[in-house]
Amino acid sequence: MSNTDKAWGVFCAVIAGVSYGTNPLGGLIMYSEGFNPSSVIFYRFILAAVCFAVVMLMNRISFKVSLYELTTMAVLGLLFCVSALTLFSSFLYMDAGLASTLFFIYPIFVALTMALLFHEKLSFTIIIAIVFTLLGIALLYRGDGEGFNLKGVLCVLGSAVSYCIYMVFINKSKIMMSAIKMNFYMAIFCLLGVVLFSFTASSNRLLPLNSPIAFMGAIFLAIVPTIISLTFMVKAIKIIGSTPTSIIGALEPLTAVAIGVLLFNELFTLKMAIGIALILTGVLVLIAGSELKEKAKLLLNNRTKQWRWRS
Repeated sequence: MSNTDKAWGVFCAVIAGVSYGTNPLGGLIMYSEGFNPSSVIFYRFILAAVCFAVVMLMNRISFKVSLYELTTMAVLGLLFCVSALTLFSSFLYMDAGLASTLFFIYPIFVALTMALLFHEKLSFTIIIAIVFTLLGIALLYRGDGEGFNLKGVLCVLGSAVSYCIYMVFINKSKIMMSAIKMNFYMAIFCLLGVVLFSFTASSNRLLPLNSPIAFMGAIFLAIVPTIISLTFMVKAIKIIGSTPTSIIGALEPLTAVAIGVLLFNELFTLKMAIGIALILTGVLVLIAGSELKEKAKLLLNNRTKQWRWRS
């Protein structure tokens, strides 16, 4: 992989992480208008699907897919549906910023899954990056009396696990299609999953989008944490892989914290600043680690050759 390709992959992962971290903003806007998680996810993805379809038509991208591609898109859509529903459900039981922060345990699941099932080596760089990011995440917990609600934690865990499987599945699938086309079909199957879920209980039924404020929230969710995030995430995974992309996703909880501080006047403490610094350190270690390792090897080899020549 060239340095240019790696830089583009890292850039895509950063954009995906930051944009996905804005989920609580749009979700809480719609919750304030009385919407339930299934309605929030439904309008988010129906608007996103329309936008993806328009882009495909403008760029003359064919909607034709093979049976294998359709099956793969169905699995991806349902996985993302489960992840989105459980994450947004956790916002009902605990602070959205805390839930988004806890959600970031998914890179650990990704790294372990790739190591255990696909024998991907857990390099020292990746381990160090994970340690730094976990320490940072721990420090981002405010500890201001808002405890870990069991239902909320279980929802977040379910969201993290399904998101992990989603990322690994993308990485290991043999589909060669544009990110826009892939995300269009993923959104369609996610919609089908939400519709089926809406029939499970009266509290999950889809509600009419008759509020201008809720409509703005739905538009925001469709564009920023869906269209932008998913498009750049698919590109990042294909370029640098699932594990690096998921670790760079540390920018997700950082974005959630920034939204809370800047838009909702939440307290910003020294502990939070240290946590953010640790997370950014972990991301920088991941980005620069392999390159520094190669340079160190090259330097060591040159020194060894010089020593042998002098001997």
